[in-house]
Amino acid sequence: MRTPAEIWSYLRGNIRKEWKTAFWTVFILGLLIHFPVIAGDFPNHDGLASMYFDQNMITSGRWFLMIACGFSSYFALPWVIGLLSLFFLGIGAAALIEFLEIKNELSVMLLAGLLVSFPALASTYAYIFTADGYMLALCLAFFSVALTKRREWGFLPGGICLAFSMGTYQSYLSFAILLSIYGCLMSLMSECSVEKKRRNILHYLYMGLIGTGLYYVILQILLKIQGKELDTYQGISGMASGGGLSLPEKLKNICQDFLAFTGKGNVLYNDMISFAAVGLIMAAALTLFVRLVIRRGYYKKWYFYLILLIAVLLIPLAFNVILLISPDVTYHLLMRYQWCLLPILTLAFLLRYGFLQTELSGQFSPLHRREAKVLKKPSVICNIVLQWAVLAASAVLILHYGVADNIAYSNLQKKYEKTYAYCLRLTDRMEQTKGYYTGMPVAMIGVQNKENLPETDITGAVTGNMIGMTGDYLVYTDTNYQAFMKHYLGVTINLVPDEEMERIYDTREYQELNSFPQEGSMKVVDGILYIKTE
Repeated sequence: MRTPAEIWSYLRGNIRKEWKTAFWTVFILGLLIHFPVIAGDFPNHDGLASMYFDQNMITSGRWFLMIACGFSSYFALPWVIGLLSLFFLGIGAAALIEFLEIKNELSVMLLAGLLVSFPALASTYAYIFTADGYMLALCLAFFSVALTKRREWGFLPGGICLAFSMGTYQSYLSFAILLSIYGCLMSLMSECSVEKKRRNILHYLYMGLIGTGLYYVILQILLKIQGKELDTYQGISGMASGGGLSLPEKLKNICQDFLAFTGKGNVLYNDMISFAAVGLIMAAALTLFVRLVIRRGYYKKWYFYLILLIAVLLIPLAFNVILLISPDVTYHLLMRYQWCLLPILTLAFLLRYGFLQTELSGQFSPLHRREAKVLKKPSVICNIVLQWAVLAASAVLILHYGVADNIAYSNLQKKYEKTYAYCLRLTDRMEQTKGYYTGMPVAMIGVQNKENLPETDITGAVTGNMIGMTGDYLVYTDTNYQAFMKHYLGVTINLVPDEEMERIYDTREYQELNSFPQEGSMKVVDGILYIKTE
């Protein structure tokens, strides 16, 4: 048995430089970009009810989330959760870099920067109370493919990692599928034997089958132990049946959603600068792909077109696999983090086959050396120009994503402050209402009358698809008011039961009330405080 000092020494000597670069890029850049939400305390509508939440989400299929979020306790502690989430994401980035075989430090920083700046992470931080668990899930998804690729029997621990990743947050299954597809394609383009290519592809398949199978078995066992059933929320209970849609209908919906979000989702790019950056990276990769196909003679082989067709058909399915499992799901930005792989894998492809990585490091593989001999001087110049262009486009994209994240955080803070001011005015009016006393029953719907309130959110063009970030206020329901006033104003609101509220809503006394903040928006009736905000 080794001593702690010996283990520490072993780890220091075996942690590769590119792993450290990936980790520290994610951690430091993550702090710089996401500091406002990590250092602040700006809940969204879900966060109001999760100031303390044990994360027992077994009925949503997330049987490991309770443990994954347990490291930071079950209190909403933005700073602790933020640091832990960046720690897990940094380790996951190191696994991703290992899987992609990126060695050059500058290249590693670009890929890690795209990962930590992508707006889906900012949307995740709007739900800060669960961010550390989700980032652990993503880390496990990266390890599932890295272990499968690097070890002969790596699909076994890889499958276990995938099962625990899905047990924390099922949406990150798409990361494992997309990276597996990329790994299969890179294996097919390598110079290894046909047998090794076949074995590599099968290992990814084994990992996926083991992971999803183990996830489902553990889920069923824990549901039996706890005596619970899957919830209907987000179509979770229909995972096995697939929501009742036929396979062609599902595939049609998946392709339409993929094209719509990629082209008009306002996240991958949302202005001409980011569009140009994404377009340049994609165009460079497409040009390189065509050049490789011609140079290596792939176009002469019939099975090349079959592989290309299968890959093109699988990509939308891999991005939207949740829609295949649960077609009724509300597919918001937290579940679309995998779109960051579009620029990441495109850049990784350029680094692998476009001489970007090899020339920067000064080392050429035998394959690159052989291909480099046929390059003319103009080609060398074009390649250098390509390196600078792709480098600039990647840096611009990281900067753009970081700015978009902070625009969203700025609006999240303003939402909190406007909600605080609004609820303070509401509380003051409550306490001045004749017959009011602390703790009395309160009847309210909670929907705000937008005609009586100015629209001040100017970030919609950027935050339109960033769930939890857009809008003017945090409160939408009576329970939102109850939680916000309890935790931030120290005011008690005892809401009447829902069935009683349904009766009160149709009464003449409630209907005749004006809408807050107008005079006459509150009244005590039969010992109950009626509040009309709608």
